[in-house]
Amino acid sequence: MSSSSALPSSAVYLSQITQNDNFEGETFHKFFDCWLAEQNKHLDDLFAAESSSSSKQNSNNNNNNIEDQDLKPLIDRVISHYEHYYEAKSMWAKQDVLAILSPSWMSSLEEAFLWIGGWRPTMAFHLLYSKSGLQFEARLRELMEGFRVCDLGDLSASQLTQLDRLQRKTIREEREITEMMARQQESVADASMVELSHAVSEMMRRKEGGREREKEREMEERVEETLGMKKVGLEEILKKADDLRVKTLKGIVGVLTPKQGIHFLIAAAELHLRLHEWGKKKDARKETMTRKTSSTPMLYNIAFIGDSLEKK
Repeated sequence: MSSSSALPSSAVYLSQITQNDNFEGETFHKFFDCWLAEQNKHLDDLFAAESSSSSKQNSNNNNNNIEDQDLKPLIDRVISHYEHYYEAKSMWAKQDVLAILSPSWMSSLEEAFLWIGGWRPTMAFHLLYSKSGLQFEARLRELMEGFRVCDLGDLSASQLTQLDRLQRKTIREEREITEMMARQQESVADASMVELSHAVSEMMRRKEGGREREKEREMEERVEETLGMKKVGLEEILKKADDLRVKTLKGIVGVLTPKQGIHFLIAAAELHLRLHEWGKKKDARKETMTRKTSSTPMLYNIAFIGDSLEKK
């Protein structure tokens, strides 16, 4: 945690980048590290709030309205932190959408589960119901005896109906965006791209000195213009995907009580942070093994030369 505490706040860092108009891929990596350190801090705050809430409940404190009012500012702060991330991501995407869609700051494990540069919105419902089931099993006896446990294992019929409606709507919107992305990906083989790739290939085969260099510059401009239109389409789709992610998160929290919202946000942060941590560790081990493997032939050759010299 010492390295995390040395990082500036993500808001301060974003302000500095905006002033300097410096939106390179590496700078978003730094922003992400700052944001991740803040998420760790928010997770600590959420744990503290959940622990305090449980203590009050165990002491039969029935003044739930006052307690809910205490929890709402923390929930709003955590949600705002997510919104801040996607606002920053949108700003960087305008500069380099390809880097945002192929994030170097994520592990290969995380990349394997990406949907259009982030998590699938429908995954939030799987997370909710998984945590709900675990908490329901853990507090089954209390629930059967009629006690309110106020966590995700205690979802009401009305809440389940609202969540089901929200999930169906999210599935439809996610499918629409997925289809948009599929069409955009297929456009890489449209007539303009096929004609352009053929024209460039022909030019490479017929290089004829000075006149060809002028044609090369013209062709490079055509390539940039054509690819630029593709990147604009990707940027629009990414924005729709990120908007749906935020809308889904806020929609689920809006259905839950503040105490349940705390539990959900804890589960979301834990999953995100641990998946990132596990992935980074796996990548580090793989890199270490690769270095060892690549150095083995050299060590073998040195040992072989040494043996040969001793024999002489």
